[in-house]
Amino acid sequence: MAMSSYKDYKKRALQNPEVKAEYDALQPEYDIIQAMIDARVQQNMTQKDLSAKTGITQADISRIENGTRNPSLSMVKKLAHGLGMQLKLEFVPMPTKNKM
Repeated sequence: MAMSSYKDYKKRALQNPEVKAEYDALQPEYDIIQAMIDARVQQNMTQKDLSAKTGITQADISRIENGTRNPSLSMVKKLAHGLGMQLKLEFVPMPTKNKM
């Protein structure tokens, strides 16, 4: 599936309030997955390259990237290091619901 068609699909799907609520609940996971994929692609690294640098199996990296494996914090730190990056976690205030 091409990236643009995924983005179109996502845009349509998020118009459904139930889907949007679920998506928002999982937003941090999606953000980490997207950041990891973006960093890997920017560096022209394959999953296999990242596996060699981190000792994490290519199968596990694939599962993390497609959202079927929930990595531990230490695994995410190891992946960031393998990408030549450091992991930065933030606690930010939740957006307030529209007050009338």
